[in-house]
Amino acid sequence: MAVTIKSAREIDLMRESCRLLEEVHDELGRFIKPGISTWDINRYGEELIRERGGIPNFLNYNGYPASICVSVNEEVVHGIPRKDRKLKSGDIVSLDAGLIYKGYHSDAARTYPVGEVSQEVMQLIEVTRQSFFEGIKMARAGNHLYDISNAIDDYVSKFGYGIVRDLVGHGVGTSLHEDPQIPNFRQNRRGIRLMSGMTLAIEPMINLGRYEVEWLDDDWTVVTCDGLPSAHYENTILITENEPEILTLSK
Repeated sequence: MAVTIKSAREIDLMRESCRLLEEVHDELGRFIKPGISTWDINRYGEELIRERGGIPNFLNYNGYPASICVSVNEEVVHGIPRKDRKLKSGDIVSLDAGLIYKGYHSDAARTYPVGEVSQEVMQLIEVTRQSFFEGIKMARAGNHLYDISNAIDDYVSKFGYGIVRDLVGHGVGTSLHEDPQIPNFRQNRRGIRLMSGMTLAIEPMINLGRYEVEWLDDDWTVVTCDGLPSAHYENTILITENEPEILTLSK
């Protein structure tokens, strides 16, 4: 496993890439409403990325056909945007997006309610988001990688939700997916020691029901096996000697 340690110059470029992506997510969050299509979200997201001088890093990545992964309700991740898929009140929609700026990748995801959603589903969104923050309490130099995984699991398990096991977080830098892989569920080993200068994408994917998922025939869209909703929350972070810096959440 070759985990890259970023130089001061590389960290500055990562910060800028992530700051631009944060702006894109903020704009997309305001764009979400009943009646728009998942393709509308993708089109607007790509426009926002390019007008900031970025390149959509998901577009054509291993053949993925869009710039924004738009996943609705029971779709966990990698939903393919469609013109005929319209959002309606009561849905939840997860947007996973990233961009390349001067050779450096950023990656972040958010789940949004569409119109009025049930309290049960709103809690799922909030717990998923909070589980990220519980995890990164352990994300500092000297701790071990799976301290993050275990902290996420400890928090989520209290609610009885399913933590997706087939998909995990990852390192990020000059490539979208770098070492190490970062599970969101409890591990028996400690994993590598965290070092200042590591940049990681931490991304809990949490299901209202069971943890099992399956892939649709498009070979991309991952859905819950029980058909219940799933939420996703991700930020790119920088490991430091103290608190981690959340690069895609500066505000």
